[in-house]
Formats: sequence, C-alpha cells, structure tokens
Amino acid sequence: MSAAQENKQQENKQQGGLTIAGKTYRSRLLVGSGKYKDLEETRIATEASGADIITVAIRRVNIGQDPNAPSLLDVVPPSKYTILPNTAGCYNAKDAVYTLQLARELLNGHKLVKLEVLGDEKTLFPNMPETLKAAETLVKDGFDVMVYCSDDPIQARMLEEIGCVAVMPLASLIGSGMGILNPWNLSLIIEQSKVPVLVDAGVGTASDAAIAMELGCDGVLMNTAIAGAKDPVRMARAMKLAVEAGREAFLAGRIPRRFSASPSSPMAGRVA
Repeated sequence: MSAAQENKQQENKQQGGLTIAGKTYRSRLLVGSGKYKDLEETRIATEASGADIITVAIRRVNIGQDPNAPSLLDVVPPSKYTILPNTAGCYNAKDAVYTLQLARELLNGHKLVKLEVLGDEKTLFPNMPETLKAAETLVKDGFDVMVYCSDDPIQARMLEEIGCVAVMPLASLIGSGMGILNPWNLSLIIEQSKVPVLVDAGVGTASDAAIAMELGCDGVLMNTAIAGAKDPVRMARAMKLAVEAGREAFLAGRIPRRFSASPSSPMAGRVA
C-alpha cells in the first residue's frame, strides 16, 4: 500500500462516514431512483438500502417540472435524503450544464450534482472531452460536481484538478451487471485521488459492491442492480450489507496472496 493510500485510509477511519464536499454521510451506498415499477416500490427499496444520497435523472423523473404529475420527492423527500440530480440522457456539455442549472432552480439552489455526458446510446460510455468541458463550466458556476467517467487514471486526475468533488469511474457499462472488469485501473485511480472515488455503473450483485469497497473505493452508486432485481427490496438490503462488509474488509487489511500454504496452526511450539 502506498503512503497516499495509507493516509487516505487513516482519514477514512477517523471520519467514519463518506465525506463529499464537506458533508459527511452515514452510508457509502448511493442509489438511483429510476426503473422501479412504481413510486411505492421506489420508497421501500430506498429505505431498505440505507442510502442517504439518491440520484435523480432530471430529464426523466418529475421533481416538480410537472406540477400535475406525481413527484418523486413525495416518496424520497429532501428533508430525509440528499437529492443528487444527474444528467442522464445528455450527450454534450451544453445540455448537461443546462440540465443541472434547471435542477438547481427546482431544488432551491442545490449545489451537489452528478455529471454524466454520454458518448452514444449503445454503450452509454462517457464522452470524456465533453465531460471535461461541462465539469469546468459547472465548477466555475459554483456547483459541487460528482462526475461519471471512464476508468482512465489520467482523465480522473484532470477532473480532480478542475475541482470536481468526487470521481466516479465505471466498473463496466451502465446496466450491464458485468461487475468490475478492470480492477487495476480502478486501483490506480484510488491510489492517486485526493477526492472520494465511487464506482458508478456495472454493478450486478452484492459481491460486485463488496469487491469495489475491498479495493478501497469510498462508495458505490447503483440503480439497475437493485431496481432490476427480481426482488428489489431484498437486493437493496443485500447491497447495503455488501458495501458495509467490503468497507470493513478493506479497513481490516486482507492477508497477502501467496503460492504456498500457510497452516492455521503453526508447527512451532507444538507439544508432540
């Protein structure tokens, strides 16, 4: 473990929860609010997840844009949760910036946002040039930007240098459920970053979330893995426990991998 990782680990031990933009949250699991069968299921699954931060696709979910339709905020109230507006469905910096400026108006000056600028409709892979452009504009406009990005350590560093408050590299494609396909790149990002690193996209089941936390991620964000499960409420509980277990394992420090056996009962000092 590098000195930077050790320092970050000590800081995380001391603070306990997940600190983003100066505010500390109890849960390191962030969840989405889309793809549920109805708002009631959204409410129950969100409660089961134990999450404090709920991300909302401003282009797809009503949080007041249509006063005549049911609002997500009726079941996920800002008095109980931190609402994290996101730019899902945006394919260029201009649209992403406008969407979050609209969210700020709807949420009474809310600053914490999740930026994602997509490259195409097939892969939903991030368009990094447009993401960097949007991030720079939003930071200058006073937003606290959490940003969905590729698992490229150089791009992640550039986003941090711009002033983003958290980087969120994908584990694999959005909604794919493929888990963490490149743990090495993710580890490089974790090692270099001075801001929180959260896995975003690709988590399929509880073990994926645990692995992300065991690698040293500060948190995990997911939507489809919970909302698309056969039993979303039970999966939400599983994800909560997985994130907690993975975090504890990371802080405990795993044993090193070795190519030879190491007996649980040492031979030295045996009676006979």
